[in-house]
Amino acid sequence: MALLAALLGSGCLAGAAWIHVKARLAQMLIARAWERRVHGEALARPWPWADTVPLARLAVPGARPLEFFVLEGSSGRNLAFGPAHDPASVLPGEPGNSVIAGHRDTSFGFLGSLRPGDRLRIERAGRQTWFSVSDVRVVDSRRTRIALGGDAPRLTLVTCYPLDGLAYGGPLRWVVTADAVPDVLARPGAHRPQGGGVSVRAR
Repeated sequence: MALLAALLGSGCLAGAAWIHVKARLAQMLIARAWERRVHGEALARPWPWADTVPLARLAVPGARPLEFFVLEGSSGRNLAFGPAHDPASVLPGEPGNSVIAGHRDTSFGFLGSLRPGDRLRIERAGRQTWFSVSDVRVVDSRRTRIALGGDAPRLTLVTCYPLDGLAYGGPLRWVVTADAVPDVLARPGAHRPQGGGVSVRAR
């Protein structure tokens, strides 16, 4: 029994380590695809069989700056490689609420350190938009929907809660809301969603 327990424990540790290694390697390949996209390659897939492309770059300034590449489409497969944009929401930096989800044990574990007033930066389509964190809270995904409408750019970052949980699933979500810095608003005339909302999905 002791040997079986040790083997199972080793297997769990190896699985957890592989999740982190896979996420880091994926971000390196996605970064290369991002550079190709910046230079004009519309369908810059990070690997030949990928069904997604990097959509934006999310930067978190500070003493220990962070940078993530956001994938297009919030499927479970994409989330295994990094933050992913929910296609029901506007593109990052456009008027309205852009929803980006990530796993708590890889890309979005840092959300727990954000506080109101902290700054974030999104780069997409050759321009940058700065955001200031306005709200941080835990919500129940069974009772909460994220509103998508709005006249100014908003960013909502979502991950599972508790942040130190060992398993996926459960109804609670850690939600960080950030609003565009007033002097860096999106260009006029962009598509604006007509209300509605999206569910706070399991991550």
